[in-house]
Amino acid sequence: MTKSSSNKTLVPALITVAGVGLAAGAAYLARQRKGEVKEFVVSRVLEAPAGRSSYTDLGQSLERAGTALAGRGARAGDTPANREVLGHIIGIERWGQNRLRMALGKKLYESDSYQTYRPAADTSLAELRDLLSQTRSGTVDLARQLHVSPPEEGATVNHNGLGPLTAKAWLRYLTQHADLESRKLRGAKEAGAVPDEAMPEAAPS
Repeated sequence: MTKSSSNKTLVPALITVAGVGLAAGAAYLARQRKGEVKEFVVSRVLEAPAGRSSYTDLGQSLERAGTALAGRGARAGDTPANREVLGHIIGIERWGQNRLRMALGKKLYESDSYQTYRPAADTSLAELRDLLSQTRSGTVDLARQLHVSPPEEGATVNHNGLGPLTAKAWLRYLTQHADLESRKLRGAKEAGAVPDEAMPEAAPS
């Protein structure tokens, strides 16, 4: 690929990231594109920013974002769409936690889907709100464990859509994924005015 053609490919890719959101843009590109473009975006969106942070910094970011996350969950109306969003967020974060345990050496690597980590379909909104807070607390705890026992420099654990990620990039991904997805939550009045199809799916499974 020539430099000119590479630039033409990267421009719409970067517009996607800027317009849709960091984690969502990277996930979209992982699905739609391969090779250099995906590696470029993952490097700029996840790895480089996360690499400049300590595990303590990333844990604190998770805690701060968790406060906003809980607030959005508390304001969400009891609708199927909102329960779906909360279940998705919880499932992805639990799945990510499992990958972080692999980074800590507490589990052998296994390729699995986030679907197995989702709460049951009949889980109530109140239960989902509690699970949301409990799940985020678990991720913060893993960040603290990583601070105490950091993986070897450059060690990665695979993400099904984005490819190999360092533990720091995983923490950044989980922070941004939940933040972005939780913005789809609607209060009781809003939920009646916004059709489900207006909420674009942004995260990988």
